[in-house]
Amino acid sequence: MVKVKGKRKIVCVIMAGGRGTRFWPLSRNSRPKQLLKILGDHSMLQMTVDRLRKINFVEDIYIITGPDLEEIIKNEIEGISPDRIIVEPSGKNTAPCIGLAALHMAAKNPDSIMGVFPADHLIIGHQKFSSALRMAMNLTVGRDALITFGIVPNSPHTGYGYIQFDKRKETVPGKVYMVKTFAEKPNERVAKRFVRSGEFLWNSGIFVWKVSSILSAIELHMPELSQSLLAIYDALGKRYYHSTLLDQWELIKPESIDYGILEKSDNIYMVKSEFQWSDVGSWNSFFELSPKNGMGNVVKGDVIVLDGENNLIHSNGKLTAVIGIDNVVIINTPDATLVVSRDRVEDVRELVNLLEESGREEVL
Repeated sequence: MVKVKGKRKIVCVIMAGGRGTRFWPLSRNSRPKQLLKILGDHSMLQMTVDRLRKINFVEDIYIITGPDLEEIIKNEIEGISPDRIIVEPSGKNTAPCIGLAALHMAAKNPDSIMGVFPADHLIIGHQKFSSALRMAMNLTVGRDALITFGIVPNSPHTGYGYIQFDKRKETVPGKVYMVKTFAEKPNERVAKRFVRSGEFLWNSGIFVWKVSSILSAIELHMPELSQSLLAIYDALGKRYYHSTLLDQWELIKPESIDYGILEKSDNIYMVKSEFQWSDVGSWNSFFELSPKNGMGNVVKGDVIVLDGENNLIHSNGKLTAVIGIDNVVIINTPDATLVVSRDRVEDVRELVNLLEESGREEVL
C-alpha cells in the first residue's frame, strides 16, 4: 500500500478516451462528451478531476486517453500535470486501458492502491462518495480484492448494467458484499425483477484494487494481454517505449474489464454506494437531470415551443421552433440536426455507425 505520513492513499486513474457517440451531434470525434460542458460551467472530465482533487487521501491523479485528445486535455484540464496523462494508441475497451494505466502505477509502486473512474459520470453527494471510496481503499488491506461500486437503484433503469451481490456474504454489514454475477442492460421486465429482488444494484463502472492485484488477474484470465503489457512495461522510460507500445497495441484484442476479468474472478467485492450517480449516457439522461419549464420541456439556446411537452431541444446558433410535438429530442448544431423520439435515443449510436460507414467524416 502507499503510505504518506502514516496514512493510506489512493492513486486515481480517469478513463477519458471514449467517443460519446450517443450525444451526437453535440459530441464529435474532436470534442467528445467528456470534454463538453453538458451539466454546468465545466466539462465532465474537469468535474471528475475536481471531485477527486477534493478528497484528502487521493495522492495522485492520472488521465488515460487517446492521441487525438492528448493536447486538448493538456491545454484545457486544470489540476493535472502533462506527465500524468497516459496515451493509449487506440481504443481497445476498458481491460487494455486499465492494464496500461496499471503498468505506469506499478513502475512507481506495485503495491499502490488504484482507483479507476470514467471521465463522464455525474456524482452528487461528496461525503457519501468519499466515504465509499475510503471503504473500498481499506478493503484492499490484507486482501487480494477487486472492488466495484454498486449504486442503489431508484428505478428499474434499462440503460445500466447490474451487479448481483450475495446478501449472505457480508464483509462489512450493510455496506460490502461478495459479488455473485454481473448482468448486462436488461429489458424493462427484467429490470423491474432485479430491483424488486433487492439483490441487484446498478453497475457504476468505478473500481478499486491494488495494482498488483489487477495485474495478477490479467495474467491469470487474459494471458495474451498480460504478455503484451509485460513487453510495454519493460520499455517504460526507455527511448523505444513508443515503438514498443505501438507494436504491442496492434496485437491486443479489445475487451472490457467486466468480460475479461470480473466475470471470471472469485474475489470480487462490491461497495453498496448511496451517492447519487448517473452515467449521463444518453440524451434521455441529460433530460432527466436538467431543469424543466412548466410544460416539462428542457430548452437551451434560441428555442420556441408551442403546444409541446416533455421535449429536449438544444439550439446552437439558430432559432428552433417546435409546434405540437411531445417527447422528442431535437439537437441543432451549425452542420447537423438530430430529431429523435425520446424512446429511441439509444439508437443514436447506430446512426453514428451508419454515418461512419457512409464516409460522413465531416459531421463526426
